[in-house]
Amino acid sequence: MNQPPSYTPPKVWTWDAESGGRWASINRPIAGSTHEKSLPVGQHPIQLYSLGTPNGVKITVMLEELLALGKSGAEYDAYLIDISEGDQFSSGFVEVNPNSKIPAMLDQSTTSPTRIFESGAMLLYLAEKFDVLLPSDLSQRAECLSWLFWQMGSAPYLGGGFGHFYAYAPIKIEYCIDRYAMEVKRQLDVLDRHLADKQYMCGDEYTIADIAIWPWYGLLVLDGIYDASEFLDTDSYRNLNRWAQKISERKAVQRGRMVNCTWGPAEGQLHERHSASDFEHETQDEIAGQ
Repeated sequence: MNQPPSYTPPKVWTWDAESGGRWASINRPIAGSTHEKSLPVGQHPIQLYSLGTPNGVKITVMLEELLALGKSGAEYDAYLIDISEGDQFSSGFVEVNPNSKIPAMLDQSTTSPTRIFESGAMLLYLAEKFDVLLPSDLSQRAECLSWLFWQMGSAPYLGGGFGHFYAYAPIKIEYCIDRYAMEVKRQLDVLDRHLADKQYMCGDEYTIADIAIWPWYGLLVLDGIYDASEFLDTDSYRNLNRWAQKISERKAVQRGRMVNCTWGPAEGQLHERHSASDFEHETQDEIAGQ
């Protein structure tokens, strides 16, 4: 293994320069807002402030699934938060999510607006609010929540670990890439083994566990996020690929993936979403038909 130049950590770490890489300009060691700006508020019960990254896709897919199930109370306005421009550090956004990460959500249907941050918390909140996509049986519910929290704990190794050092870091460090590639492949193997005899993560029932895991691991094997499909040999995880493909064919998933997306083909982007009619390429019958 090629060794990078030796580095001796200081006794007390201080931040005196950007670390480099694609997201260096928005990284800092302190929290709080950087500028005053209120968030827009639409007419629907749910207000979402997000971007079409995997964590954002979880929530737009969940909301589209709820609407497909006839849950009108899940109607939502989705506003774009451009993290490359620092929108997540506005005073309005920080008020909803003090951690300054997308997504952030407000439920205006409660006596006073309820804020929810962290995508896993949003999925659980919406599932409980509308009493769907979460098993009622205690044992099955525990299985579903276990996989939900597995995703929340595992994805940082895929995104902030492997994704950063493989795709975004200013220099390629063999040790870091090897370390995180090993862990991501272990996670892919966990999923592939689990799905060997299951249609969905919790058996025959589609749940918030599937909605949480698919935007990260499903899109990794289907679309090669970080352009890493060949490097990670994702085609070899056949059960995972089968599951990922099945979920990708759901209309609600296809719509949710478009919302707040600002890259890729133009027909796959819907920067803001305020009604079902915003999906111009689909008919109302298709939207209601899933």
